Amino acid sequence: MNIVVCIKQVPDTKGGVKFNPDGTLDRASMLAIMNPDDKAGLEAALRIKDETGAKVTVLTMGLPKADDMLREALAMGADEAVLVTDRRLGGADTWATSSTVAAAVKKLDYDLIITGRQAIDGDTAQVGPQIAEHLALPVISYAEDIKVEGNSVIVKRQYEDRYHEVKAQMPCLITALSELNEPRYMTPGGIFDAYDKEVTVWGRDDLTDLDDANIGLAGSPTKIAKASDKVRKGAGEKVALDPKESVEYIVGKLKEKHVI
Repeated sequence: MNIVVCIKQVPDTKGGVKFNPDGTLDRASMLAIMNPDDKAGLEAALRIKDETGAKVTVLTMGLPKADDMLREALAMGADEAVLVTDRRLGGADTWATSSTVAAAVKKLDYDLIITGRQAIDGDTAQVGPQIAEHLALPVISYAEDIKVEGNSVIVKRQYEDRYHEVKAQMPCLITALSELNEPRYMTPGGIFDAYDKEVTVWGRDDLTDLDDANIGLAGSPTKIAKASDKVRKGAGEKVALDPKESVEYIVGKLKEKHVI
């Protein structure tokens, strides 16, 4: 059984966010981490590997420094890693990203593809389902639990205040929630082994099943009109009243704003 896990290196938002003049994120200047939903998806794949002996390949599209994240995945237990990187792919929106990633996945053997539900830098939850659409695969999103049964997967899918239990025949694609599991830590031996392994690097020219009209900033139908740092809210209005007056004051403000 072959599992491909699509992961993304995202900015560590705790360290602040920077933008390029064209409105895209300045990823090169920010600290980066593995996207939390993707890490849960990787852990799910590794647990399936522990149970069935499956082969796990991690794949990312990003800057050359994403090699560090791929080696983290190898140190956790992934078998192979692929980095898709090329200046011509930069500035991609979800459509251009999913087109590129799908073209890379086509070069791999897979029975199951796992992605994160969404990335913390874009929060679109679009790329996983779009990859499935490009590959003409069934997709199960918002996975809370994944079990393999023969040639099928059974997924507990989050749905508002309840869940669905969905069964699909492989090959298929699953998008994982960060609540799916608690990802394992890298082991010292795994770290040493990870840096002995070779990360496969593909550029634009290695992806033959890909149209130039669907890549990079030029091939992205979504355009950023404006980007800015988060605007801090002011201190607001402060008053010093006794409890009874405070209640009357708050109720009056709620009525004033037509909340009640």
